[in-house]
Amino acid sequence: MQLQIHPESPEDIPGIYEVNRSAFGRVDEAELVDKLRLDNAITLSLVAVDNGQVAGHILITPVTVDSDDSQWDAVALGPMAVLPSYQRLGIGSQLIRAAFAELIRTGHFVVIVLGHPQYYPRFGFKPSRPLGIQWEISVPEDVFMVAELKDGALGGKKGVVRYHPAFNGV
Repeated sequence: MQLQIHPESPEDIPGIYEVNRSAFGRVDEAELVDKLRLDNAITLSLVAVDNGQVAGHILITPVTVDSDDSQWDAVALGPMAVLPSYQRLGIGSQLIRAAFAELIRTGHFVVIVLGHPQYYPRFGFKPSRPLGIQWEISVPEDVFMVAELKDGALGGKKGVVRYHPAFNGV
């Protein structure tokens, strides 16, 4: 495998669509990525390419967090997808590590994820509710998580996370 991870380019867009469609077994996430791209609502989009084929994709989008008296910004991870034939080879882990490095480089230190509680904690994600951060939609506590990419980045911040409207209904 000759895996390369790089920012999305226009040539990657059909492959990104296919990776998301194949990995999730439906078009919802693939169409979400396209909608977010059209709305210029993407912080970071990375692809993992093997011999010219997009094998994996990770998307990072801006979110706002509303507290009682203020609003602050963070980013959210997702969707992240790997072609079924490339799953369980560490590509998702490589994409997350590459995304985190770029987020740190660009000054984004708080990341939200809605995802598998057995997978994401290995990257520093913790359930967000005990930290006073929740999603505007009710979900099980262990699947909505937050990671600080810099110690103390949360600094006691709390609130309700609001995603881009394109996420509604996915």
